[in-house]
Amino acid sequence: MTETLHLSRRRFLTYGSMAASAFALHPRSLFAQEVSAFVAKSRAAAANATITTIPLRSNVSVLAGSGGNIAVLTGFDGKLVVDSGYASSQPQVSNAMGLLSSSPIKQLINTHWHLDHTDGNEWIHATGAVITAHENTQKRLSTTQTITAFNAVVPAAPSGAIPTEVFTDKKVMHHNKVTLQLVHYMPAHTDSDISIHFEEPAILHTGDTWFNGAYPFIDYSSGGSIDGMIHAATRNLAITTGETMIIPGHGPIGNKAQLAKFRDVLVEAREKVAALKQQGKTLEETVAAKPMAKYDEKWGAGFVPATLFVGLVYQGV
Repeated sequence: MTETLHLSRRRFLTYGSMAASAFALHPRSLFAQEVSAFVAKSRAAAANATITTIPLRSNVSVLAGSGGNIAVLTGFDGKLVVDSGYASSQPQVSNAMGLLSSSPIKQLINTHWHLDHTDGNEWIHATGAVITAHENTQKRLSTTQTITAFNAVVPAAPSGAIPTEVFTDKKVMHHNKVTLQLVHYMPAHTDSDISIHFEEPAILHTGDTWFNGAYPFIDYSSGGSIDGMIHAATRNLAITTGETMIIPGHGPIGNKAQLAKFRDVLVEAREKVAALKQQGKTLEETVAAKPMAKYDEKWGAGFVPATLFVGLVYQGV
């Protein structure tokens, strides 16, 4: 899993560094930058991804390495998959799924709309899978989206990649003798986030409401907010126990104690950044103050560098 995290960091470090640099140069537009062909670059970076298979329990495994963490439930009813990674990683992801089981993919669930979690939708749907997601994922995949933090335009997805089974608040699914509770978060990472709770094996997939051991990306252009991220982490803690295996959107499989630490870091960041902003500190001054310095070396080493994270929190307080 360590290798996978390093690959993920290399894949996105360019975007994170460019965003941080541009933010310092153009504080009024927050993170304005020039990123050409964002989608093409992301797919190209994932084309040679190494997929790591992590067995959990009760026929649930995680495939890490192609965008966000992919969960796979195997059994008599066929495979149920959570998130699809990048389309350019199809050969590796398909091979890894085939090694888990020769049964077809029957269900695909998207945790939210972002490309690193939905780009493989089309090829998985083409195998016969039905795609389920929150209604906002369907809406956002159906139209051109702009991720303001990266000045990145993401075109509408092809028709075969659009979820056809959508819900508003909650949905219960039964697959391979497992009950799955799908629940929409209040806007957090985006406005389309859902959690997937595999009840009997006590496994929770949080999507990108949790980046394990790293600062999270908050997509304000998609309705996200720091308050929503804290609320999501608190809700995740409320429905888990010490026995629950928790799948983050990015990072290693974790537990309740690690999730609690993530929530506490978010709360601390909000309090410190809000205090500086209330003192009249500008965005540049707040970032220069390094309010999260004790965490920056470790937590800022992933997709979201410390400067970008502090700026995202500043935007929401």
